[in-house]
Amino acid sequence: MANQTSNMHDAQTRLSQVPSHMTPTGRAGILEKRPDDIVVTAALRTPITKGGKGGFKDTAGADLLHGAFQALIQRSGIDPGLVEDIAVGNVLAPGGGATEFRAAALAAGFPDSVAVRALNRQCSSGLQACVDIANAISSGMIDIGIGAGVESMSSQYGPGAVTEFSELLENHPAAANCKVSMGVLSEQMAKDRNVSRQDQDQFAVESYRKAGAAQKQGLFDEEIAPLKVKWTDPKTDEEKEITVSVDDGVREVTMQSIGKIKPAFGKDGSIHAGNASQISDGAAAVLLMKRSTAQRLGQKILGKYVAASIVGVPPLLMGIGPWKAIPVALQKAGISKDDVDIYEINEAFASQCLWCANELAIPMEKINPKGGAIAFGHPLGCTGARQVSTLLYELRRTNKRVGVSSMCVGTGMGMAAVWVSE
Repeated sequence: MANQTSNMHDAQTRLSQVPSHMTPTGRAGILEKRPDDIVVTAALRTPITKGGKGGFKDTAGADLLHGAFQALIQRSGIDPGLVEDIAVGNVLAPGGGATEFRAAALAAGFPDSVAVRALNRQCSSGLQACVDIANAISSGMIDIGIGAGVESMSSQYGPGAVTEFSELLENHPAAANCKVSMGVLSEQMAKDRNVSRQDQDQFAVESYRKAGAAQKQGLFDEEIAPLKVKWTDPKTDEEKEITVSVDDGVREVTMQSIGKIKPAFGKDGSIHAGNASQISDGAAAVLLMKRSTAQRLGQKILGKYVAASIVGVPPLLMGIGPWKAIPVALQKAGISKDDVDIYEINEAFASQCLWCANELAIPMEKINPKGGAIAFGHPLGCTGARQVSTLLYELRRTNKRVGVSSMCVGTGMGMAAVWVSE
């Protein structure tokens, strides 16, 4: 009882410390336009391609980021010298990518007055980058910034990406759980929470169906910035220059075809390559500033950032992160789950995304209407920033207003953010 009282007090304290533009006001309140709103004036991404064999298999992560930066400058028309800080989410790059990302910004046309930093909060790194920039603007630290994310899983994914633990950490049960592979964790969660393979497969097939339909209708075109890269043909070893303009992981999948895929984590398992996120490469970038600044500069406003949450969960249950994070973000925004028109919940695994959606009682038609990471990939550091463009463009296209982006996070965390389209 004492712990519950303490937790409630802590939650109330955090809520009282939320900046004025994030004070709970209800749906009508967050739709109001205020000069100090933190707005998005441009959001885009590169295509997302299959790790090891897709269009970006031979392209360094920093080069993907460079392409996203150049496209953001061109699309927004922003004077690069007005940008003060760039935060880049990344998970796998050695050294966190800090040196390469600074170089990518300079090569893209940002002057040396623009600061750059890399950050890593695993699968939520891209979202954390956007939120960090929004908070820096809100606090007055900067006026204009970019939240971005990038990952080249072709070049950096694998056993080497996992740090060896010291004896001290290995001997601590909770700490040791942080290095258990996410596939194994998700398999155990599916068993513990009774998420059947059939349900996971059905969720995955629907993700592919939605993504395929969206791609055919050109619904991703507005958010994608095509990128010209060098690519070596694995059949001939010939180096070619190609333009990548679409997500190359989207394909037609049926319950019959997906049912033939063998489990990846045990003979009696339910998780496999068809109902888990694809290993992918890609980058995304989001330009943020106050509404008053955007109006002064003549920047078109795509939407605005409202509130965000970050929570911890047991490492062995990392997949439940959105279930815990989404209600906290909604509380900070002062709205209910029914006030949200679209949820972008990252499909790290069908098992965890499906369980979270069911536990939160979110209608399936509101979740990932253009498919998700199962269908077109999850470049780890990129996804959180990618979701912003996917969400805001879809809200605008369908004349809807309120959206939530969320994901589970490795080692046992969850993150969520509330956005409004204009």
